[in-house]
Amino acid sequence: MSELEVVSLPNGQLSQNCYLVADRTTREAVIIDPGEEPAMFLAELDTRAWTLRAIWLTHAHVDHIMGVGAVKAATGVPIHLHPLDRRIYDALPQFGAWLGKELEVPPPPDVALEAGSPVRVGRFDFEVRATPGHSPGSVSFVGHGIVFGGDVLFSGSVGRTDLPGASFATLMSTIHSQFLSLPDSTVVHSGHGPDTTIGIERLTNPFITGSVRA
Repeated sequence: MSELEVVSLPNGQLSQNCYLVADRTTREAVIIDPGEEPAMFLAELDTRAWTLRAIWLTHAHVDHIMGVGAVKAATGVPIHLHPLDRRIYDALPQFGAWLGKELEVPPPPDVALEAGSPVRVGRFDFEVRATPGHSPGSVSFVGHGIVFGGDVLFSGSVGRTDLPGASFATLMSTIHSQFLSLPDSTVVHSGHGPDTTIGIERLTNPFITGSVRA
C-alpha cells in the first residue's frame, strides 16, 4: 500500500471533487479545493486523525473555494493560490449569487503559488505547474504518478472555456504541453467526475484526438 493516500470527496450541487492528500506515516495532510461542504471535509480529517497542514487551490472558481473560509477558520492552515486567480477568488460573493448563495469574501491567500516551485505534504513533494485556460491562474500539482489537475482535463472531456478569463486555445495548449508530456500511467485526479489516466485520455478523449473541436 502506498505511503501517500488520496481521498476524493465529491460534494455540492456541482459535484466538485475535493481531495485530502496525506502521508500515512506522519499523518500530515493537505486539502485541495475545499468546495461547498466543508463540514464533510473536516469530519473526514477528524475521523482519520490527520493533521491538516495547508489548503492548496487549483483555481478560484466558486465551486472549488466555497469551503476555504470554514476550513481556514477551523484549522488556521495557510491558503495557497496562484496570484492570477486572485480577482476571481475575491469575487466569490458575486459568483456565489449565480448559485443562489450568499457568500463572503474568503480569507486572503497566505502563499502565492509559482510554476516550478515545490509544495509538500509530509515527506512528499509535488511540482506546481501553471495550467491556464480554464482560468488565468489555474495550476496543477504533479508528483508520485498522479496529477491534481482541477478543471483542466476530465475523463472524456476538458474544462469549460466560456467563463471570464478562459480560453480554449490556451487550455488545449496547456493539455498538450503540461499533461500529455506526463507518462501514460499518470493518474489524473480531476475537479469533477471519475479519475482517469493520461494514457486513456491520449487515446480516447475526443478533444485530444481531434474528433471534437470548439
